[in-house]
Amino acid sequence: MTKKFPVHPANPERTCWGCDQYCPANSMRCGNGSDRTQHPFELFGADWLDWGSDQAEKPAVPAGTSSLPAIQVVN
Repeated sequence: MTKKFPVHPANPERTCWGCDQYCPANSMRCGNGSDRTQHPFELFGADWLDWGSDQAEKPAVPAGTSSLPAIQVVN
């Protein structure tokens, strides 16, 4: 069972977020490299969870039609 990922941790700089162990930054057990993995809050700001949610959905293509433009063949 994985741990619940915190959306806005109090002190994200104290933890490595690279796996579900959430080790202290100075004592990583997983060997995830020489540097800790930053929390998305540190990288993208407080609204990191909303990124990408404002994209418009692609319109549905009716059955039997193609989304590609028609090509005319000229002899």
